[in-house]
Amino acid sequence: MTTLTIKRGPEFSRILGLGVARGENVVPNDDIIEPIDSSDEWIRKMTGIATRVRANSETSVIDLSERASLEAIAKAGIDATEIDAVILSTITYPHMTPGGAPVLADRIGATPAAAYDISAACAGYCYGIAQADALVRAGTARNVLVVGAEKMSDFIDPADRSISYLLGDAAGAVVIGSSDTPGIGPTVWGSDGAGAQLIRQTASWLDVRDGSAEAFPTLVQEGPSVYKWASFKMGPVALEAIEAAGITPNDIQAFIPHQANTRIIDQMVKQIGLPEHVAVGRDIVDSGNTSAASIPLATERLYRDGAVKSGDLALQIGFGAGLVYAAQVVVLP
Repeated sequence: MTTLTIKRGPEFSRILGLGVARGENVVPNDDIIEPIDSSDEWIRKMTGIATRVRANSETSVIDLSERASLEAIAKAGIDATEIDAVILSTITYPHMTPGGAPVLADRIGATPAAAYDISAACAGYCYGIAQADALVRAGTARNVLVVGAEKMSDFIDPADRSISYLLGDAAGAVVIGSSDTPGIGPTVWGSDGAGAQLIRQTASWLDVRDGSAEAFPTLVQEGPSVYKWASFKMGPVALEAIEAAGITPNDIQAFIPHQANTRIIDQMVKQIGLPEHVAVGRDIVDSGNTSAASIPLATERLYRDGAVKSGDLALQIGFGAGLVYAAQVVVLP
């Protein structure tokens, strides 16, 4: 009987380089409060957001992805032709098909890399990290580009008080490659589809086709329920990821959660029992909630502020629409 030849890759993988791209415009609370009948004080108190970044109308989610990707590849010290797979996490690429990842791969010169999109909203970046880690260690790819990118401003109703004022436009990218030592811990991930409607699109594209949609579909959420789920369910997931990595909260140097709300972040810090020396990502204050891009953006901000350095251990966790979540401990590039 003929047997298959199974290719095996390196034992470990790690993040080789990080790149980000923020929307060109900084939008303060005062610019968006009139349609939602709110105030700068209320937004800061409830979310921690002072400004959010939004892209020009002519800037696409692929434009943002390209900028972040080229920076990540350059910092990884490789050529785009050495990328074997491109994973793009986004819920705002405006075409059902073809996906955005093949377009991005062509833009950056990574053809003929395998390329596909994933739709896991605010957990999408961590989902991509999990897949890239597996691809490298299986020997399926040498280097994998993982991109979390959103142009949320294309899919919001400025008068919506549930989520529109939170959202920004950005992209974050990393290159995952082989490592002699562990660089990405086991991923703890999952979903709770019973809560799928807590963050949703207002109408389906079939409703638009049939004329039953009252307006172009936009994003809405049931804020109190989402806050309760994220604040009290994600702490245990983060602790499980720490345990799976074989370390304790005292061993990590940074906590980089999805930038959903500073109150959620504060609650998670308490639940995990993080010591004071741990740097906590709070890029939401200036960039807003950029969904799949928020964790790499917060990582870049910690570097820029001198709060972390190469080789530090960081716990990252994404959570959002679905309801989906994923967490892992990584060694910072």
